[in-house]
Amino acid sequence: MTEYRIDDLAREAGMSVRNVRVYQDRGLLPPPRKEGRAGWYNESHLARLNLIGRMLDRGYTFATISELLTAAQYGLQVADVLETDDPGGRWRKYRRAAKLTMSELRRMFGDQTTEENIALGTRLGVLAKAGQEFSVANPRLMEAAQVLVDAGIPLADILEQTEAVRRDLGDVAGRFVELVSARYLAPEGGTLDLDEAKVSEAAALVNQVRPLAYDAVHALFAEAMEEQISKALAKAASQLEQSAPETDSRAG
Repeated sequence: MTEYRIDDLAREAGMSVRNVRVYQDRGLLPPPRKEGRAGWYNESHLARLNLIGRMLDRGYTFATISELLTAAQYGLQVADVLETDDPGGRWRKYRRAAKLTMSELRRMFGDQTTEENIALGTRLGVLAKAGQEFSVANPRLMEAAQVLVDAGIPLADILEQTEAVRRDLGDVAGRFVELVSARYLAPEGGTLDLDEAKVSEAAALVNQVRPLAYDAVHALFAEAMEEQISKALAKAASQLEQSAPETDSRAG
């Protein structure tokens, strides 16, 4: 992944270094990776700056941009932002949920809060040890796990499926990226010949495709879920019919 010093990042984003610092001070831009006294920004920072610039051009205020970016960070939708007049309270709730103590984990998952499950959750990136607490990268994922555990599904099975889904999604993401890389990168064993204009074109295309790919996958997943739910219900209905006691047609 390409990394930038702050002046290079500002130039790529078409803005001043001062604006980059302002966005960072306001919490709109994550801090850079530190290496000694130098700060290094990456492509995700550039994409965030481009997004902030587009939102400012459309008339969004810093406060609104902050709310929407926070919503995205915690897996919320725009509706979650609009349904309350006190977004600060909502963010405080989710920030608290993003840090859990061992006692809170045990309250959520009971005796399934085992060392093995915690280790697997940590390896999957669902949990990360933060002092005496655990940070949660995706509170929505944790909420879904709790709902499933409360319904009687073993936490180990949920984590196992989470690992499988992550592998599958990596393949899905690779397919979208391949659409772009096949256009710009040389085939296996070939010689790469890209000028600066082509590199910029490829980067712009990736940034444009990313949200569209997300929406496409979301829509396709919703369709697939409906299809699988229908199949599961049909299978359940068939099993109920097969297990129902036969009635004697001569009775009565």
